[in-house]
Amino acid sequence: MTDVPAALPAAAPNTGAAVGGFSTRAIHAGQAPEPVTGAVVVPIFQTSTFAQDVVGEPRAGYDYSRAGNPTRTALEQALASLEGGRAGFAYASGMAATDTLLRAVLRPGDHLVLPADAYGGTFRLISRVLANWGITYTAVALADLDAVRAALQPNTRIVWCETPTNPLLNVADIAALADIAHGAGARLVVDNTFASPYLQQPLALGADVVLHSTTKYVGGHSDVVGGALIVDDADLAEELAFHTKSIGGVAGPFDAWITLRGVKTLAVRMDRHCDNAEAVAEMLAEHPRVGTVHYPGLQTHPHHQVAAGQMLRFGGMVSFTVRDGRDAALKVCQRTAVFTLGESLGGVESLIEHPGLMTHASVAGSAHEVPDDLVRLSVGIEDVDDLLDDLRQALD
Repeated sequence: MTDVPAALPAAAPNTGAAVGGFSTRAIHAGQAPEPVTGAVVVPIFQTSTFAQDVVGEPRAGYDYSRAGNPTRTALEQALASLEGGRAGFAYASGMAATDTLLRAVLRPGDHLVLPADAYGGTFRLISRVLANWGITYTAVALADLDAVRAALQPNTRIVWCETPTNPLLNVADIAALADIAHGAGARLVVDNTFASPYLQQPLALGADVVLHSTTKYVGGHSDVVGGALIVDDADLAEELAFHTKSIGGVAGPFDAWITLRGVKTLAVRMDRHCDNAEAVAEMLAEHPRVGTVHYPGLQTHPHHQVAAGQMLRFGGMVSFTVRDGRDAALKVCQRTAVFTLGESLGGVESLIEHPGLMTHASVAGSAHEVPDDLVRLSVGIEDVDDLLDDLRQALD
């Protein structure tokens, strides 16, 4: 079969085209009623292989689920629509998406630019796995555009951007980075996990690739692990399709179905996440035991204006330092009742964690080490007064 993701079988007329506003597309793009039974929800095609009537001519383009599966196609089409891209690819994890992309684009001897506060898993993959294959990197603060320009080398192939970053919530100017990367013959990759497609559209700002850990806001319920890549360039789509099939780190049909269910409510969930996070950030900014609050929605955030220019709202992630240091920060993490102590983020439930000992332990002792008095919050969609009261009692 072709390496390009197959389309779902044609549906009956008047079944909801992939047009309209964000929420309409989240519910309908790639998700027309199943043509045989009329099922409104895309079925879980829990199969590894597909029958062929003629040798070498699969029905509807599907022959083996590593190469393509209708449930995964539905998710890929929905995500491509939401990000404004030509093609989407769904993976078993965000790291599987990251690995596939880097192996598709980079060759031994190539160089990439990373955020100085990159996600620990991304840094680990590049510094401890791909570096063994001759890939080099330079880490810089992406908000400092002069530093980004200075980091570029003749063999730079990728500028890797997270915005907002994890866990310090720094914001990079996507359009400016795209101009810098393209001027150097490199591609701009944007990890859009923290913002989600609802709050930020990197492809429209000039990015070449958008990456998601769909485990987070896209899935939204802490019940599935997944990743995605979305691109708008046909040649890059072909390259990613080939590597996706060849490497095989794809999303299974049930995981794709669970993620697709989360996609449908992304907009309404993100509005509530943002409402709650704004209230939490404002309360923390006034609390006497809190040092610095990292939230792009605050006027005091150093990149507030950039965020306001490229984001619909400012997201559900907040981090802050505790004035009395590391031990006090650990006690805050252990004293909450509504906020659950746990890794990950983006689910409907609120989570609290200590990045230095949990999500970012892999960068301990390096130049990318996070402050040891830092606490990270994934602000959920519970009643906001309960969240505020819980943080107050944990701090007090």
